[in-house]
Amino acid sequence: MTRHRLGLALTGATALFLVLASGALGILGPGGRPDRVYAAVLAVLVLGATLSRLRSPGMALTLLATAATQAAVTAVALAMGLPPEGSSVVDVLGINAMFIALWGLCAWLVRPPER
Repeated sequence: MTRHRLGLALTGATALFLVLASGALGILGPGGRPDRVYAAVLAVLVLGATLSRLRSPGMALTLLATAATQAAVTAVALAMGLPPEGSSVVDVLGINAMFIALWGLCAWLVRPPER
């Protein structure tokens, strides 16, 4: 399997993991309405993947934008007072840092080969 294909496979797995984590488990509390903000992360991913047609240079930029969107969503959610009382801010930061690192790893894997 080439590095690019591995990156695309990890991208799909990370997106699925984000859907499951935000939908079923809840990242910003017990799940539900507050976790819908993560749809913005997936929207950036889908839009960028569509525009780049899954090609290396565009996908690398798309995945970096996806990581930046994940960070921005986290910052906005924390600024708005989420997670609710009783939830740990450290846990929310840790989970989101993991997703940001995964998006970054995906970007590194799909980057164009060096000449």
